[in-house]
Formats: sequence, C-alpha cells, structure tokens
Amino acid sequence: MQTELEPYANLGRDSAILRYGYGNDFIIVEFRSWAFTLYTYTYESAGAPHIENMKRLADTGEGLNSYISRHKPPYQSKD
Repeated sequence: MQTELEPYANLGRDSAILRYGYGNDFIIVEFRSWAFTLYTYTYESAGAPHIENMKRLADTGEGLNSYISRHKPPYQSKD
C-alpha cells in the first residue's frame, strides 16, 4: 500500500500524530510518540466503519489520536 503522507493539522495541539495518508480501504498513520512508526489500518484489520471515521478525523485535523486511543482499532502492519 503506497500513498503519499500529508501533515496532520493537529488543531487541538496535543496529538501524537504527525502525518497520514489513505486509499479506498485503508489509512496509514505516523505517530510521533512511537519512534515515528507508520501504522496501517485496513478494512480487513479494523473494519470499514473505523477506517471511514479515521479518514474523516484525519481530514478535519482533530480527534484522530483520541479516536485511536479510545477504540483501539487493530492495525494490519507497522513499519
């Protein structure tokens, strides 16, 4: 899964997320607090509702880190 990552807006100014990118059925999230690790979440690993919510939050620039912390959607891979 290749996608260009873009900076996360971090409107709340307290997110551990640096960048994100997504496609039809996945989202990749780069976290600052985990040694700049890329986590890939997919429809298969986390389910479509989680992925679509995460994409929406990523685009709005607020709430994605909290969502992931609260719901703990399973990731497919981390690099």
